[in-house]
Amino acid sequence: MTIDRTSLRWNGWGPTAQPDALPDGSPAWDWIADALGISSPLPKTPAKDLSDCTVPASGLDGETRLELERIVGANQVHVGDYERAFHARGKSYHDLLWMRAGNISNAPDAVVYPRSEEEVQRLVEFAAASDIVLVPYGGGSSVVGGVTAREEGETRLCITVDTTLMASLLSIDETAMTATAQAGIYGPALDTALSNHGVRLGHYPQSFEYSTLGGWVAARGAGQNSIRYGRADKWLVSAHVATPSGLWRTEATPGSAAAPNLNQLVAGSEGTLGIITQATFKIHDVPETEDYRGYLFRSFAEGADAIRQIVQAEIPTAMLRLSDPDETYFFRTLSSVGKEKGIKDNLADAYLRLRGYADKPCVLLIGMEGSAVNVSYARDRAARIIAATGGLHAGKSPGTSWKAGRFHGPMVRDPMMDHGLGVDTLETSTFWSNIETLHKAVTDAIATSTKETLDGPGQQGIVMAHISHAYADGASLYFTFVFPRRHDGGLEGEIEQWLTIKRAASDAIAANGGTISHHHGVGTDHAPWLGQEKGPIGMQTLSAVKNSIDPKGVMNPRKVLG
Repeated sequence: MTIDRTSLRWNGWGPTAQPDALPDGSPAWDWIADALGISSPLPKTPAKDLSDCTVPASGLDGETRLELERIVGANQVHVGDYERAFHARGKSYHDLLWMRAGNISNAPDAVVYPRSEEEVQRLVEFAAASDIVLVPYGGGSSVVGGVTAREEGETRLCITVDTTLMASLLSIDETAMTATAQAGIYGPALDTALSNHGVRLGHYPQSFEYSTLGGWVAARGAGQNSIRYGRADKWLVSAHVATPSGLWRTEATPGSAAAPNLNQLVAGSEGTLGIITQATFKIHDVPETEDYRGYLFRSFAEGADAIRQIVQAEIPTAMLRLSDPDETYFFRTLSSVGKEKGIKDNLADAYLRLRGYADKPCVLLIGMEGSAVNVSYARDRAARIIAATGGLHAGKSPGTSWKAGRFHGPMVRDPMMDHGLGVDTLETSTFWSNIETLHKAVTDAIATSTKETLDGPGQQGIVMAHISHAYADGASLYFTFVFPRRHDGGLEGEIEQWLTIKRAASDAIAANGGTISHHHGVGTDHAPWLGQEKGPIGMQTLSAVKNSIDPKGVMNPRKVLG
């Protein structure tokens, strides 16, 4: 199963027919405006329709088109405006600023839809021989510039290779508990196909509904339940990659000391070495039962300490997610604004004040999956640690509500951008001993740089964060920031505003012991900071691998290495 591209927003997130998550007239808009220090009502800044945009003419010549059609078939080569606009960029805030403004100058010359590994390999070999740029594209959910088609200054023909017709579950090894699927299969389709056999991969990123297996591996992604099921680099067993040097089949063993494991070069390669055509991955039985619930903490530090102790005690949880005070306040208020409080709500508020949880509390969500015995064990052991570190049980409702809407977060961005607001995310990870330092440094950097870009008196941004992936030695920090967009400088001014904030946040991450990306990847957005993290020898090694496999640099150029 794949998704009809014309049913999706070419310059936003999700289906074209989906209702706005924050409709006009919602009382939330007045509250958001007040929190940002701007006047209400907010301005209307709708995205341009494609019919009002100019898509640059395709540079695809007749001879090249004929060869592409010989490889994939005439019906699988597209040069129409919608296909080329849809595949021009990914889904980052930066991408959407360009797309919503109608600037599609970097659209590929063509989009091709191969249906087999053989066709992909032939495409790659043809592109390498003809010096044609290829950009792999699955769901297109990259938020770091990872699927931008024609980079600035690129003069070669540029073709986007959409893998979503390669969407089959190929095999399951129920003894070894591994499965193999084609790279273009979307998350829901893969989950359904596996569940028909009573198993799952367990990889559930926020982009799950509109991202693919190949993209998860290419970006070295992490699902929301990574504590139980692992990140992409942990669950990947082997991969097939179509490269300019030939079809690369990485090793498939449960463990090996035969030199470095080359799967680790594929995971995180972001299409710069080749196009992933299929992957073999670890699978797990569909859990007998699930238990998701919430707790309140008086401080972010107490909640983080509880997560650390739970993970280091090896208690089998699936998900641990701690919102800082600002994120807790933002989402609690957003969900309740305009609603009248009942007697139960007032009693609950009074109880929290009495217990000391009313002043900037933090919400911890915890999820457990598995057999009834293991879930009961994990719940009870985790509860004891949480109580000892100052947590207050808030019941199942916060956990079940989060799980029901866990893929809906990106749907809030489009209506916010329709109302003159900017909203972006970034993430990092660090050791437990550095969590508070990094959290404060990045929060301050975003808040300060945002304020510097605003000219209205009293205007400010909203900065919030959460821990969402935890390990024995550390955890990730995921930041979301909302801010009034500057409109006086046009599109260039809005891009510069975003760059100012992005640079400040990334500099703070690099200077305070964080990785430039925990699971979003590098793309073009994070490439300027990669050298600080990898060092000269590391960068030389990565460049040598790239140049060896792709000597002409036709595979997704300027991503990762810049």
